[in-house]
Amino acid sequence: MTRFLVVGETILDVIGTPPEQRELPGGSPANVAVGLGRLGHDVALWTHVGADPAGALLRGHLTASRVTLPAAAAGVSSRAIAELAADGSARYEFAVEWPRWPDGPAPDADADHLHTGSIAALMPPGADDVVALVRERRPGTTVSYDPNIRPSLVGPAGECRTRVEEIVAAADVVKASDEDLAWLYPGASPADIARRWLALGPALVAVTLGADGAFAVAGGRHVTVAPVPVTVADTVGAGDAFMSGLLDGLHRRDLLGAAARPDLYAIGAPRLHEVLSHAALIAAITVSRPGAAPPTREELPA
Repeated sequence: MTRFLVVGETILDVIGTPPEQRELPGGSPANVAVGLGRLGHDVALWTHVGADPAGALLRGHLTASRVTLPAAAAGVSSRAIAELAADGSARYEFAVEWPRWPDGPAPDADADHLHTGSIAALMPPGADDVVALVRERRPGTTVSYDPNIRPSLVGPAGECRTRVEEIVAAADVVKASDEDLAWLYPGASPADIARRWLALGPALVAVTLGADGAFAVAGGRHVTVAPVPVTVADTVGAGDAFMSGLLDGLHRRDLLGAAARPDLYAIGAPRLHEVLSHAALIAAITVSRPGAAPPTREELPA
């Protein structure tokens, strides 16, 4: 059974305004870990969770979803204030803690697949540790990356683009949203950017298009999927659910882990369409309910 290691931030999402304000666990990498855990995978999350009440809530949520965590750290847990628009989309303001890792052995050396992204891979000082870990582990694992850009935290687009492309080049599977790509490459088409990234080295690059579905490029193949019709509660965690569904779909077809890398790079259009459709379904279930609440395996259609 493939063991997943997810590296990145865990954040308490504060959604809405008083008196209807809700506090829900979040953070892009943490959401991916939860999605994988709920689908029955063995997953560890290397993250910062403070020894505070927010940290206790976050830790309880993660462990209930079968996610293994490091010990609580000194200091406070990260928070994000999410404002919801009428269509369910969210805008965030962040107070994020992403320190350097403590001295000692790197986490979960036995993992077959490493996933990272978002703030943790771009925000100093810890981002350098993330990139170093990706480079160190890639010979023995497959790697996935979702930039999930937060412009208020990552500096100018040009500098951010250089770091993003550095990680894309070290990854096997890359997923991004059309919003990420529009911020990084103003005026360029998502398909052109996906092909540019594919030329850097990944086996496949997937792009989510919100209400317009998603597509992926792999080799000379371009595969699209339509969105799954659903009544949207909110879009919090939608992209992360898609990412966990993408990894689950690849795992179920024995395409993750260093030994499977040749098969991953040779993925054909029918299998890629199956994997994208699976990811779109998991994202659709997630947006049909409030907060980042991806489904369990038992909640999926047969």
